[in-house]
Amino acid sequence: MSKQALPVVDPDRVACCAPIAARPMDAEQAAAVAPMFKALGDPVRLRLMSMIASVPEMCVCDLTPAFDLSGPTISHHLKVLREAGLVDSERRGTWVWYQARPDALRQLGALLDLPGPSAPVSP
Repeated sequence: MSKQALPVVDPDRVACCAPIAARPMDAEQAAAVAPMFKALGDPVRLRLMSMIASVPEMCVCDLTPAFDLSGPTISHHLKVLREAGLVDSERRGTWVWYQARPDALRQLGALLDLPGPSAPVSP
């Protein structure tokens, strides 16, 4: 896996795109959302995202035991999700709490939205 850093993404600044099934993305739009997809391209990060998004907020102390990975490795994956603009975090004492960014998830969902089944064409 590449050690290259992902750029920090601010989903509030990324223009929402039409679904990719409706219209091709331009280069600027693709460059803006690619870091979010790249961050979710790792199975551990995808599971972390799923766990965080399934509740209003989640403590890192509840995330770490779900994986057979060290704390620093989990922290790295959470950092990637945070830098990609997919989660926010808040330190409370010793622990860090994570929340999914609904705006980022809505944006990704809108990109992947497919039109409903079309009516059959009559000959």
